[in-house]
Amino acid sequence: METNQTTLHQGRVPIYPRSVSGRYRTIKYIVLLVAYGTYFLLPWFRWERENGPDQTVLLNIIERRFYIFDLTVYAQDIFWLAGFLIIAAFLLFFVTGIAGRVFCGYFCFQTLWTDVFLLIEHIVQGERNARMKLANSAWSMKKVLLMSLTWLLWLLVAFWTGLSFTLYWDDAYNLIYQFFTGAAPFPAYATTLFLTLTTFVMAGLAREQVCTYMCPYARFQGAMFDEDTLIVSYDEPRGERSCGRCKPDKGNKQQQARVEQDIGDCIDCGYCVQVCPVGIDIRNGMQYQCVSCALCIDACNTIMKAINYPTGLIRYTSQRQLSGEKNRVFKLKNIGYGFALLIVTTLLSWSILHRTTTELRIQQIRQPLYVHLSDGSIQNRYMVKVFNKRDEEMSYKLTLQQRPGFSWEFSPSSQLTLPASKSAEIQLVVRADNPQKDGADQSVTVYMTYTENGIEKEISATSSFYFPTQGD
Repeated sequence: METNQTTLHQGRVPIYPRSVSGRYRTIKYIVLLVAYGTYFLLPWFRWERENGPDQTVLLNIIERRFYIFDLTVYAQDIFWLAGFLIIAAFLLFFVTGIAGRVFCGYFCFQTLWTDVFLLIEHIVQGERNARMKLANSAWSMKKVLLMSLTWLLWLLVAFWTGLSFTLYWDDAYNLIYQFFTGAAPFPAYATTLFLTLTTFVMAGLAREQVCTYMCPYARFQGAMFDEDTLIVSYDEPRGERSCGRCKPDKGNKQQQARVEQDIGDCIDCGYCVQVCPVGIDIRNGMQYQCVSCALCIDACNTIMKAINYPTGLIRYTSQRQLSGEKNRVFKLKNIGYGFALLIVTTLLSWSILHRTTTELRIQQIRQPLYVHLSDGSIQNRYMVKVFNKRDEEMSYKLTLQQRPGFSWEFSPSSQLTLPASKSAEIQLVVRADNPQKDGADQSVTVYMTYTENGIEKEISATSSFYFPTQGD
């Protein structure tokens, strides 16, 4: 008895993109060079600091601080990361609302590394037809050598990608020596191995499946699109006309002849499909797999120029422009995104530029909330924490706001000296000789004075003093 079986998963159809040259391919190469140059070379550059490491960018987890050029980010500055993520989100919304998926096509890590892996594959195995022929041929010594060389070069790029990421977390020159002599910490090897494998799989084997099935951006991008959003689009009225598309013959090589016969400008060469890294046909309309890399534009323009037809059959445009109307960029949604982006960027920049070199915090020790002493007074305890963010040793003096009926004591001392980029904790005990206030809260303000660049400064931090409630 025969049974019908339904296949829930479609096997991957290999894609062999054809190389192309043109304006957008050039832009992608420029972005690629800048991105790779920044990522791979930045750990090796030195940056002079009075105190601290001389690496340009160093993410020091052990000391809980990040060094980024002249900026030192401490653990308590983690809210800057939140600000940066908010900026990234609004920037993504703003750019996507206007220009579509340009991030995916030009700046996404998956796109950049896949481009490099495809370039290696092209150099080793040849153009599209040669790669397809090699993939479909039986295993031979030539095929083994070419595939082995391709995978070896992929592994080298993937390994250098993982190792370069690891170098950001310790001194690059010291860590790379330790790495190859077996003296590096285990996390360095684990991180490098993990990123090597994921880069090799994502950029070398999975490729377009990452964009199509794994990345959520392909799914929710439609919520940010409207009729004014730029997309890579095929001009169907011009390309098809009423008689469709066909290859030029002796009687309709010139565009005017095709127009008279009502034949579209598309000659059905298939070049736009062959160069697509995700394997779609842009002539079928807007598709969620499209990453707006614009390589199909370069391909189509190349053919149009070769046969003396006007370029732009495939181009960046919008639904409104295709309808013959003028595109609207300055609309409420885009202005809102831009305004929010400007506000958050301004606030984050102001916070970084006006960051303090010293921080003072006070936190009440709540177990117990208060203590009723034998002499009738009420005692609260606090933890005072001082952060020295300067690159030099600093001295501080702590005191408490004068308040009748209150006494206090700092332990071990109200005066302290902190080395550069260090912190210290001091216990504070405050007693109130007038405990009759039922459930009342009174503030406790700690003042700290210090001298910075010859100028005496003072900062403060405030907490609450708790009395017993009725019935306690």
